[in-house]
Amino acid sequence: MLIELHLLQSFPVSNLNRDDLGQPKTARFGGHTRARISSQSLKRAARMLLAEHGIDPSELGVRTKRLRDAAASLLTTRGRDKEQALDICQAGLEEIGFAAHAATGLTKYLLYVGQPAQELLADYCDQRWDDLTKTVAATKKRKQTADTSPRKAAAPKPTKQAQEQAKRILDGTRAADVALFGRMIADNTDFNVNAASQVAHALSTHAVVNEFDYYTALDDLRPNAEPAADMIGTVDFNAACFYRYANLDLTQLATNLPGDSDLVARSTRAWLYSFIHAVPGGKQNSMSARTMPQTLLGVVRETGAWNLANAFLSPVTDVPDLMATSTQRLVTHFQHLRNFYGDTQLRHTAIASVGGDLTEVPDSEIAPTLDAFVSRLLTATKA
Repeated sequence: MLIELHLLQSFPVSNLNRDDLGQPKTARFGGHTRARISSQSLKRAARMLLAEHGIDPSELGVRTKRLRDAAASLLTTRGRDKEQALDICQAGLEEIGFAAHAATGLTKYLLYVGQPAQELLADYCDQRWDDLTKTVAATKKRKQTADTSPRKAAAPKPTKQAQEQAKRILDGTRAADVALFGRMIADNTDFNVNAASQVAHALSTHAVVNEFDYYTALDDLRPNAEPAADMIGTVDFNAACFYRYANLDLTQLATNLPGDSDLVARSTRAWLYSFIHAVPGGKQNSMSARTMPQTLLGVVRETGAWNLANAFLSPVTDVPDLMATSTQRLVTHFQHLRNFYGDTQLRHTAIASVGGDLTEVPDSEIAPTLDAFVSRLLTATKA
């Protein structure tokens, strides 16, 4: 069973998600340039809100390259020598298959782990302190010996016992965000978690042309007799009405959080509220584009998934009310799909619009408030 969210959200002057040149991201769609917000940006914005909507911080994961330092810090508080603890945790990570850089202590990619991972790694290293101390000494001895081989020695393959410990340390079965958004470790697929949620890149319902703001800044201590700008520059921006889409596979979520129906239920509710409220943080201090979605379409379905972006394949143009027209496009496209493909797989549909025109939508599908909208979707998943 899946829950789908289709949102229309208009942002004023903003640069919510920048490319490598600092410009708002765009994409060509339907032969026109559209404003774009990447799925990664939207997922992070939603993930940062999960704790506000019913998920305890202890039930959330951590994305980090600094697992070595975190575990070593815990060992230091237990009375171990700080420098030795860093070496031991370095060796411990390598023993379970996740080597960290010798100088920085950073793993080569972000590890998405549950909150207990830091303490579990510290426990593992504490228990194997003597053996890991020998490993550290042997490693230092090898480095002191001239190596005439042109190739770097391959890292030792973790033993079966070490792999079991790695699974325990990296366990994400009690981390709601790991279950929702998944985890991929390219060089050790045993630790991968299939995401329960899929998120599309948000696209503007209309064509856009990025603009720029020319600014100057003054030095408050410059004498009045010397007027001049002490800093000049430009900031790129656009203003757009976005179509946003995401879905949640409840079966996959339950698989990722085995044996914890309460956490599954709270994660589902938190996912709905978090995605509806999610706004990326790019340039918010200077533009404060803190808007809310104005049109919300939620669908609970048995199978399949419909991204409704093709409602805007032809961009909305020259209309007095961009949001109203975009809403009509969205609803009409959804109804056309229902009529052609059938709606037997749909359990429930809920629509809400802040001041929008929903005259063609059955009253039974219109939700008067956000809480009613979410409640209807959650109730439909239990029917």
